[in-house]
Amino acid sequence: MKLLIVTVVEQYEEAILELFKKANIENFSGSEIDGYKQQTSVLITSNWFPGVKGGVESSLFFSFTEDEKIDSLFNLIQVFNEKLVTNNPIRAIVVPIERSI
Repeated sequence: MKLLIVTVVEQYEEAILELFKKANIENFSGSEIDGYKQQTSVLITSNWFPGVKGGVESSLFFSFTEDEKIDSLFNLIQVFNEKLVTNNPIRAIVVPIERSI
């Protein structure tokens, strides 16, 4: 069993839920998050309202699941990301679980 963590911009939330379904990952949790990218100092100084929140509405999902399902999901995500025209791909990582109760 491993910990799967996936982040997506809000625009792709329905897509990742469908990919989870296709990969037979039925048990997972999710949360709304704000995504950030570091801006260059030129962009920051040119901002009219530098104190305004600049995060992108995103979602984070995680699941404790088996390798086979993770492999399937990664393949599905790779195909999905290859077709994107934006610079906001679905991101996924896997963390091994050393112990659990």
